[in-house]
Amino acid sequence: MTRIGNDLGGSQSLSTQVFKKLEQAILTNELKTGDSLNELKISSQLGVSRTPVREAIKQLEYEGLVKTVLNKGAVVVGISEKDIEDIYTIRGYLEQLAVRLAIKSLDLAALGRLREIVDLQEFYLGKGDLVKAHLLDSDFHAMLYEMSDSRPLTQTLTSFHNYIQRAREMSFQSRGRAEESIREHRAIVDAMERRDVPAAEKAVETHILNARHNLMATRAGKAAEGVE
Repeated sequence: MTRIGNDLGGSQSLSTQVFKKLEQAILTNELKTGDSLNELKISSQLGVSRTPVREAIKQLEYEGLVKTVLNKGAVVVGISEKDIEDIYTIRGYLEQLAVRLAIKSLDLAALGRLREIVDLQEFYLGKGDLVKAHLLDSDFHAMLYEMSDSRPLTQTLTSFHNYIQRAREMSFQSRGRAEESIREHRAIVDAMERRDVPAAEKAVETHILNARHNLMATRAGKAAEGVE
């Protein structure tokens, strides 16, 4: 089994921290489909007892990332390339709908806040703080969804966004991708300000395609590291 880093710590429960650690390893392909999750080995690697590991594995099974196999125990189901393709394809269509609805009844105050988020992203990126720049990425999309003024759409998009959030954290560690993502955000805001629906939809499409490509490349890199 791939060795998992033991950088746990914070206010969350141990089981939650272990869950997030394992979930990230699965979503980034460090833990691959078919890998067995040995409670004893994981608890030893993370420096925790087996109880939080057992609880984390149960949560992973609930999320559909792990399944119990007879005589093997917990085995990684993972998230396939097709899953990622499907998630980003659906997310792309829905985010295009979100900007279309947002422009239809454009809230200029909300648009101003959206632009402020992009400005802050540039500020923190300039200071080399990729963590804060990434947190603001989530704020950008949350604000965009809210501007659609559609609760069902917002809930659906938030679910997609959160599902791959920890995998995206890894891909955002590249300064090049962070800079590209911020430029894409600004293109979306500029098109919305002009009330140019086709341009806004195209900007969203470009952003989603590039994000998907970068995540796939990150996963491939993590998988290669696991082989070495």
